[in-house]
Amino acid sequence: MSRIYEALQKAESERSLERTEERREAPVSEVPASVATHAPVAVAEAEYEIPETRPVEDLYVEPPVPASGSELNLSGIVRRHWTPALEQLPALLERGPAVEQFRSLRSRIYEMRDINPLKTILVTSGMPQEGKSFISINLALSLARHKNSKVLLIDGDMRRFTLHQILGCESQPGLAEYLAGKVSMMDVMQRSDASTEAGEVGKALLPSLTFIAGGNGGDKAADLSGSPRFGELIRAAAPYFDWIIVDSSPVLPVSDAVNLARSCDGVLLVARGGVTKYPVAQRAQSELKASNVLGFVLNAVHEAPQVGSYYGYDANKN
Repeated sequence: MSRIYEALQKAESERSLERTEERREAPVSEVPASVATHAPVAVAEAEYEIPETRPVEDLYVEPPVPASGSELNLSGIVRRHWTPALEQLPALLERGPAVEQFRSLRSRIYEMRDINPLKTILVTSGMPQEGKSFISINLALSLARHKNSKVLLIDGDMRRFTLHQILGCESQPGLAEYLAGKVSMMDVMQRSDASTEAGEVGKALLPSLTFIAGGNGGDKAADLSGSPRFGELIRAAAPYFDWIIVDSSPVLPVSDAVNLARSCDGVLLVARGGVTKYPVAQRAQSELKASNVLGFVLNAVHEAPQVGSYYGYDANKN
């Protein structure tokens, strides 16, 4: 019995040895596909295989280029000869009740800016002939006088644009042409030259003011005021100026002011003493309920406070 067991064990050992030798001598092509597929090294190579090499520059995606005209070169703004109507610009005076009132308005605005961000202010009124343009331009000059701030004044009343008449400068090209896509931002900006006939005070202060005239919007003013290009103008100009003042059309007859106010930080409403009715002022404020109404400026008050006598001295004396 033991001999038969030994013979069977020897035969099994010989067959195992033969199978081992056959596997060693078998070519690679004869290895089953399933074995090759599940080999750990083959899987690793398939997962981390690097494709054909290409220059690193081809893999870099450049950031989008800013739109043309979005960067301003203030030194490149055209300088033109201005002949301002000084009788309509009391903010250029050194003393007097009128200049003190604009200084007081300026102080209130600075107080508001300490509470919330405030740079772009739209000035409008309920109805025409309430003095919004007078307030706009003198407020801009008063702000420019404070620490020689850089101020951009925009005539946003493209129907009855009048600020160029007060400054004594050209009215075109202006905001209407820019919003229509006919000219660039730099084309509509202007400053006074060194020969401005406004006395020594005007020569020193008006160069701090950059002006965009109204252009001629005509019947298309409503559509132009709703153009996204106005918001683009404000966003592009804001980093280069301390203040941006926008004079707009009256809010009740037309919708221009409501459209422009969307791109501004705040709105000043102008009322005329003895002329503006309370319901008109109330309706004007209601029309701008979606905007940040800063308050009302009461214009043409006949009994203005006498600043000099209030403090017990004559303001005309040194």
